[in-house]
Amino acid sequence: MPWFSAVDLSEQIRRREVSCVEVMRAYLERIEALNPRVNAIVALREPEVLLREASARDEQLARGQYLGWLHGLPFAVKDLAAAEGLLWTEGSPIYARRVAEADDVFVRRLKDAGAIVVGKTNVPEFGLGSQTYNRVYGATATPYDTTRTAGGSSGGAAAALALRLVPVADGSDYLGSLRNPAAFCHVLGFRPSYGRVPTPGFVAHPSVVGPMGRTVDDVAALLGVLAGPHDSAPLSFAAGAFRPRDGKRRDWRGVRIAWVGDFGGYLACEAGLLEVCRKALRVFEDLGAQVHEAVPGYPPERIWDTVLTWRWWTSLKWHDLYSDPATRAELKPEIIWETEHGLRLTALDVARAELQRIEWYEAVLRFLDSYDFVVAPSAQVFPFPITTTWPREIDGRPMDSYHRWMETVAPWSMTGLPVLGMPAGFDARGLPAGIQLIGRPGADAEVLHLAKAYEQSTNWVRDHPPPES
Repeated sequence: MPWFSAVDLSEQIRRREVSCVEVMRAYLERIEALNPRVNAIVALREPEVLLREASARDEQLARGQYLGWLHGLPFAVKDLAAAEGLLWTEGSPIYARRVAEADDVFVRRLKDAGAIVVGKTNVPEFGLGSQTYNRVYGATATPYDTTRTAGGSSGGAAAALALRLVPVADGSDYLGSLRNPAAFCHVLGFRPSYGRVPTPGFVAHPSVVGPMGRTVDDVAALLGVLAGPHDSAPLSFAAGAFRPRDGKRRDWRGVRIAWVGDFGGYLACEAGLLEVCRKALRVFEDLGAQVHEAVPGYPPERIWDTVLTWRWWTSLKWHDLYSDPATRAELKPEIIWETEHGLRLTALDVARAELQRIEWYEAVLRFLDSYDFVVAPSAQVFPFPITTTWPREIDGRPMDSYHRWMETVAPWSMTGLPVLGMPAGFDARGLPAGIQLIGRPGADAEVLHLAKAYEQSTNWVRDHPPPES
């Protein structure tokens, strides 16, 4: 059963061809057998309790009560999010024993659609850095080489999906946390348009929640559950319809795609990575699209300066932990680095960063006057050793911060545009790489539609599962 897509398995449950108990038992057996290889799922609930909840879902179906397409499906929530009654550590020893008292908005929506929360998926401490390790649960590996990282911060979710430990998963993304682990684990991670999935607050900080899956249909279906306005999120907007049509039936001729690559040599990339990504571009050309190498007319170094200021500003949410010597001693160095830089900011620094973000967005809009989609690498490196906290250099070029090696995802985070991270292929060592498919403002459905055509042409996830031993 874990080898079915989530949408197909959901339909089998709805038609009562398989029971929720059978589905839960199959996934629990797989988690028990394979999760120790990668350490993707943490805080797993008691199997007996989960099987009772699955039985209750079967009883609901017998009474004609169908909650939604997630009815009876096992679901592990990313450990940056709160799920009532479950441990909510955020990968920090400070919160190692914290139990959530209520559900985050999107978690409540998952439960209302019938999902059974089985546990959490592992994250880096407070989600910082695209390497999933922490002192509470340890590190998470990519199942394609368990000596290497799954990426992050949605590394646990991506590894669990790749090994078929869960049907679909939630992720979140500030600087590539949906896209980078999707690349490292050969699955899909979708960063929806800002506001599509409600984020509480009045400021459009770059972080968003989004769906992850093994098929475009699964990602679209989960987005349909997550999306939609909520009173706590004044910048949220209507959900829309996301289920993609048969992508290969559409005539893609005349569709224009810009390949930004390494931004004209600005980004350092590991040898061989761009070559894997360029091979993926041929799929779009075979579909009839026109692919051109081009970059927006805006200094990329200014984009990074803008990213840093926004990151430092938003990191001040950890100030109370930083200001207390007892809790500061428990923080990873990267959080201290971010917070200390944030404390040095002036109001003028933040105002300038806001204006620069607008300038960059306007430059991208002008760029999209000439192109329908943009494609970029999802990461600048292949999965690196799990014992390495972050790459200090790429192709001989030093990285000056813990996230500089992820710069390829940063420009698109700042725009709020829809971006899907999806597989591009493998290098000679069998290590996966990914590409980002970036759409126009609000064009989430169009991104998924083109991705469906790409998926039908490649079947990367279906035909290239990870080893299980």
